[in-house]
Amino acid sequence: MSEDQLKAVGLKVTTPRIKILSLLSQLDQPHITAEQVYQALRDTGEDVGLATVYRVLTQFEQAGLVTRHHFNANSPLAGNQAIFELCDNHHHDHLLCLDCGQVKEFTNQTIEAEQARIAKQLGFTLEEHTLHLYGRCQSSDCPHRP
Repeated sequence: MSEDQLKAVGLKVTTPRIKILSLLSQLDQPHITAEQVYQALRDTGEDVGLATVYRVLTQFEQAGLVTRHHFNANSPLAGNQAIFELCDNHHHDHLLCLDCGQVKEFTNQTIEAEQARIAKQLGFTLEEHTLHLYGRCQSSDCPHRP
């Protein structure tokens, strides 16, 4: 994402916005809390306050640059914290490990079609939806797996 794209959504180009946007675009795991953004910036020597991180993430959400998620309270990623991810303009759902907090994104046209069918059957026009599935990953490196 470039400075021009920030301007295109009506945001001034500022150093904190550029640093946070750059960090979000470079993540291996695209789901991150504001506190994790703050800590990652601090770890690289950046001088951006936590309040600034929250403010910028809220501005990015309002501008359609990031999506805010509130995952189940039983998920290690939750704990009353919002999780942010860059918008990529394609719909996807989430599968979360209740032990380690791993998040996998997926799309499934059968599930999408069934949701639309159910909405229509119940007299709704489906405008948007989110699907979060919770389970326990089978990864051998899951730190909480027995």
